[in-house]
Amino acid sequence: MEQEEQKPFKILSIDGGGIKGIYSSTILEKFEEKFSCCISDHFDMLCGTSTGGLIALALSLKVPAKVISDLYLEKGGFIFNSNILSTLKQILWGGKYSNENLKICLKEIFGDKKIEESGNLLCIPAFNYTDSNTCVFKFDHKHGNLSRDNKLKYIDVALATSAAPTYFPLCHINDLCKQYIDGGLWANNPALVGVIEALCHFVGHTKAYDSIQILSISSLDPYNGNPIHSNLNRSLMRWGANIKDPFFDGQSHFANNTLRLLQDHSDININYVRIPSTSLSAKQKKQVGMDKVTKKCLEFMKGQGESQASLWYRKTEIENFFKKTKTYNTK
Repeated sequence: MEQEEQKPFKILSIDGGGIKGIYSSTILEKFEEKFSCCISDHFDMLCGTSTGGLIALALSLKVPAKVISDLYLEKGGFIFNSNILSTLKQILWGGKYSNENLKICLKEIFGDKKIEESGNLLCIPAFNYTDSNTCVFKFDHKHGNLSRDNKLKYIDVALATSAAPTYFPLCHINDLCKQYIDGGLWANNPALVGVIEALCHFVGHTKAYDSIQILSISSLDPYNGNPIHSNLNRSLMRWGANIKDPFFDGQSHFANNTLRLLQDHSDININYVRIPSTSLSAKQKKQVGMDKVTKKCLEFMKGQGESQASLWYRKTEIENFFKKTKTYNTK
């Protein structure tokens, strides 16, 4: 007796990381070229946090990944428009950047489109600052009896998930009368968020799907450990920009490790594939950062995405994601 073929629920998850999103979008750009496809057509659900949320939202409208990569490359300096006063401003009285330039760029991609126009299920994490609670913006699918997000504008959700504290202002969504900040505070790697959503509504013994295939794309990670410090009492000034790294990196590693354990111990078949950051030398790390937007830095980060993609698209486990199109339709 032949074993019945499984019906997998396919998820794409994209980490946060500011302008480092050019690494993730370039990987996806090269996958679209290699497999002659549109990313949106091959994943039932798209998950993304912060810059990964912007990528996921764009992909859900069938925007080619190359267009997203070009946006980072050509408009990165416009979005992260820094000057000598920016860091002082960040420390003393406001965000390092206005989000007005970011809004202009988002308008070019999203126009006035609303979440109901998405071609994919969505999980876009943010933090609800008004209610002091986690938040996941979703396509209002019938399985969860949802009715909150479909009328929201893409631009508002994009600004909410990417409102990194001290970098950009809080995002106020008038339709919800609430304010939001970057989802990276609790779900910088949103893969686990997507899997939980899938298990709650789509995958299981009594549900339409019987397994999960998840492709998780990391951001470039220049932080792979720290030297032993003699000064154990560290002030805010001594921590500097490094104060955020344990939060973002810790959550990403937790999600990654949890999914690997679930893959081995769950009754549901979970096929979890994680494309990590490339390994960077000490010199290369200086060219990587969430708002490093010189031409040299942008081209370096894009080049890392190209080299990582050329390594991974040869793997059978990646090719399998693109052999068949998605089976969940939002229309």
